[in-house]
Amino acid sequence: MSFHTESRRSQTSNLARTSTQTRSATHTRYSTTRTNKSTTLTLVGAVVLWIRFERAVRIGVKASVEWVGETVTPAGWVVVSAAIVLLPLGLVFGWTELIVTGCVAIALILISLPFLAGGRAYSVDFVLPVDRVVAGSEVLGTLTVTNVSKRLELPGRVDVPIGKGLADVYVPLLRAGQVHEEHVRVPAYRRGVIDVGPVTTVRSDPLGVLGRSRPWADVNRLFVHPVTVSIPSTSAGFVRDLEGNPTSDIVDSDISFHAIREYAPGDGQRHIHWKSTAKTGKLMVRQFEESRRSRLAIVLSLNAAEYASEEEFEMAVSATGSLGVRAIRDGRDLAVVASEEIPDIVRSSIRSVRSLSVVSTRTLLDDLTAIETSPHAMNVEDVCVLAAQVVPDISIAFVVCGGAMTARRLQALTLKFAGNVQVVAVLCNPDEQPSFRDLAGTSVLTIGVLDDFRSLLSRRAA
Repeated sequence: MSFHTESRRSQTSNLARTSTQTRSATHTRYSTTRTNKSTTLTLVGAVVLWIRFERAVRIGVKASVEWVGETVTPAGWVVVSAAIVLLPLGLVFGWTELIVTGCVAIALILISLPFLAGGRAYSVDFVLPVDRVVAGSEVLGTLTVTNVSKRLELPGRVDVPIGKGLADVYVPLLRAGQVHEEHVRVPAYRRGVIDVGPVTTVRSDPLGVLGRSRPWADVNRLFVHPVTVSIPSTSAGFVRDLEGNPTSDIVDSDISFHAIREYAPGDGQRHIHWKSTAKTGKLMVRQFEESRRSRLAIVLSLNAAEYASEEEFEMAVSATGSLGVRAIRDGRDLAVVASEEIPDIVRSSIRSVRSLSVVSTRTLLDDLTAIETSPHAMNVEDVCVLAAQVVPDISIAFVVCGGAMTARRLQALTLKFAGNVQVVAVLCNPDEQPSFRDLAGTSVLTIGVLDDFRSLLSRRAA
């Protein structure tokens, strides 16, 4: 019994030790897992911090490079290069001149920094009194600079881009809330579209080492219309209006009475002539001669080879504008067609023309401000062929071209339109005397200056 009891104790003791060892082993394994997770979290946090740090450094470096590129002027880069290169060389080789030059360069950079302060304290407004002028004039724009800050602002500069040029306006010392107004001349000597702006405020030191600019988004567009002359309405003696000469075509409904014929199925009852019907005992209807409503077509050549000089082309644009403005004011049916630019690779297979807006005189002149000659534009003969196709019922076609056109080509213009279309070629050549002649059915007006156009048309109408 005694031995058996000891055996139980021994087993109990073994079980206790086993249980203790098992709990100890289990507890140890749990502690190891927790330590691994903590290490992993620490590594992940370090990686995230490193990525954030790297991103912040990259953004900061990029912003610094952009700031330096926008702030340092070409003269400033010379000063910066002198500070970076000459000072170390002077210290290495013991050259006093290089050391002094490098120190002066650093001093210039430090002195220039305060002048950049307050660059966004300005409020800038630029206004043009008109948006459309005639070539050969000037426009006075008004530039208003206001100090919107509550402190004194150092002198600065405002750059006003005018087309391809640049106007510099210097702004004096401004107190808080003070307004400075300056007038800027915008030359409009040549026909075209001039973009004025965006205005840019520039803060720079007196030596031009550093500078900071701020563009303003507003852009003013100025249309410089071609010069035109007033053509009297009587110069439209070429043009037949609605009550004008009837044609030989017989129609069932028009104004000019022609004859009476017997009624045919499909005739309108409102054209029945009841008096003749009562006399003959048969339905009789009226016939009319067709009165053609005149449609004026103006064809402008843009092919550079058809003009001997830029002066000829400007005269052609002015002649086109003068004709178009007169026709619109007289209430005529009008179509203005110009050459379209065609690439050489598809020139043999594609034909295209450009139709200018004739809704009003303003829209027509606006379109004429932007057109230019091109060596790839269609020649005037092809433009006439397409104009005859896209513009119906043309009565008179004015073909405006340059002095490089030969007499043979001028004669051939009539063949590009229908047989009942009167073709008038307007030849712009400053070296020729004004004249009016007929070439195989094509009326040719030769003008040396724009005023010749008015006098020739007036004389012809009379």
